[in-house]
Amino acid sequence: MRSAEIRVSEIFGPTIQGEGALIGLPTVFVRTGGCDYRCSWCDSLHAVDSAYRDEWRAMTTDEVWSEVTQLSGGQPVMVSLSGGNPAIQPFGALIARGHAEGYRFALETQGSVARDWFAELDMLVLSPKPPSSGLETDWEAFDACLLMARGKPQIAMKIVVFDEADYAYARTAAARHPQLPVYLQPGNHTPPPPDDHDAPIDIEGVMERMRWLVDKVIADRWFEARVLPQLHVLIWGNRRGV
Repeated sequence: MRSAEIRVSEIFGPTIQGEGALIGLPTVFVRTGGCDYRCSWCDSLHAVDSAYRDEWRAMTTDEVWSEVTQLSGGQPVMVSLSGGNPAIQPFGALIARGHAEGYRFALETQGSVARDWFAELDMLVLSPKPPSSGLETDWEAFDACLLMARGKPQIAMKIVVFDEADYAYARTAAARHPQLPVYLQPGNHTPPPPDDHDAPIDIEGVMERMRWLVDKVIADRWFEARVLPQLHVLIWGNRRGV
């Protein structure tokens, strides 16, 4: 029986990182299957909903690494571990394997599951979910993720904002952890159905929220916050694998 298998929804790239602290950076993505959250506006249900678990592959570290290196042509690149919630997968061996060959690793997670291999990452993005998600944040679990990182990787906080309640949440979250750079992302009310990757995006709605969010940050003199779009959505809409 194979051990330490990683449940993979898809591996793709190189493309650019579309959001957060590494926006615009060429990246290969390893998107895992499975999540301990179910956000109301989830934009990756194909990697979250158990209805799609038959599409997820149980892969060894060697199998995942073979696909990553094939996509990158063997040239070191940033590897983004995403999901779902990639923190529930056993990534320690993959990170060690990649570092030995000059690759770097970033992970984005909601901060609900702390893993000892967080300290081996190059970038850890913690993305606690605001009220519009329909979920509540376990701040003890979030803090445990920071403790596991042990100050080794770069760490940033990214928060999706749809409305006033989400914005207030973001201000509170930033005040809890003033040491973390904060990235604010306007929410997308039209996430794709899992089986319709050409579903239209309400781009004007997204940009209206972007303008509103910029106005809020400036009016409040919240000069430490960074407001960024989902660049991949603006370029490709709902298309997967980009």
